[in-house]
Amino acid sequence: MTAQERVPDRYRVRIGGHLDPAWSTWFDGLVIVQEADGTTTLTGPLVDQAALYGLLGRLRDLGAPLLTVERLTADRPAHAE
Repeated sequence: MTAQERVPDRYRVRIGGHLDPAWSTWFDGLVIVQEADGTTTLTGPLVDQAALYGLLGRLRDLGAPLLTVERLTADRPAHAE
């Protein structure tokens, strides 16, 4: 399987505080959901580890407290998108 044929892994990242869904474009189209508990969940595909580190760097630059990073599998569905 070539890199072009590889299906991107899906991730769910949870941060402390609310991030406006309008930031979705800056986060490469990840779905942004403000949770009732005061956290924000970003969910979607990331093409490789470099993209994951880029996402984490952007969150760091915003000063967002990182709570969890989770790679999703086929048996563990993401939020309804």
